[in-house]
Amino acid sequence: MNIRNTAIVAALLSAAAISAPANAQVSGIATADTSVAIARSKALGTAYQQIGTQYAAVAQQMQTKRQEINNLNAQLDTNKDKELTQAELDAAIKAKNPLLTQIDAKQKEMNTLQDPVILAQLYAVEQIALKYEAAQQAVITAKRINVILAPDAFVWAPESVDVTAAITAELDKAVPSVPITPPAGWRPSRQIGALYQQIQQLISAAAQQQAAAAQARPAAAPATPAPQPESR
Repeated sequence: MNIRNTAIVAALLSAAAISAPANAQVSGIATADTSVAIARSKALGTAYQQIGTQYAAVAQQMQTKRQEINNLNAQLDTNKDKELTQAELDAAIKAKNPLLTQIDAKQKEMNTLQDPVILAQLYAVEQIALKYEAAQQAVITAKRINVILAPDAFVWAPESVDVTAAITAELDKAVPSVPITPPAGWRPSRQIGALYQQIQQLISAAAQQQAAAAQARPAAAPATPAPQPESR
């Protein structure tokens, strides 16, 4: 995930950005999306904001590196149409252009910079995920659910079948906040890594929707000038 998104993650994880029906009434069968339930939790939004603040300097460094990479890529754009094509890249590789080495080195520097950010995000996700099963069980008991299936298991279902929002509400009660500093040597499990990727995709999609909505808004009409008295 681009590190700059950490500062706006709370807004992107709002009900408007990642929707899930609230107050679902269920009888027997339900559906829930684990990644959406965790992504919309208050604890994750707060954790991502804290991470964005803690690593603000890193975000600036990464932005600088990103611009440097863009400048190097522009030099490989031989027809200067501001788009580096595969053909232009292949030509640079064939010619063993030294710019490619510089780009690779700067990309590795970016990866090193963002590693602690991603690790902090992964740790926050894990702390919430550890409470997920209990939150889900609370919803199962309250709504007398017999079966919970993944959303893609249904060809069609009414919105009332989705208990994702109810699980998020239980998570908010069970884990209002989480730490963002993993213990020394901590590494996420493969399952947490996969869950994290799903959440990052949700955030990215929400950001794209927000950007598209902003572009779709009509520009404010210029103010109509007040009529001036006629000159004589």
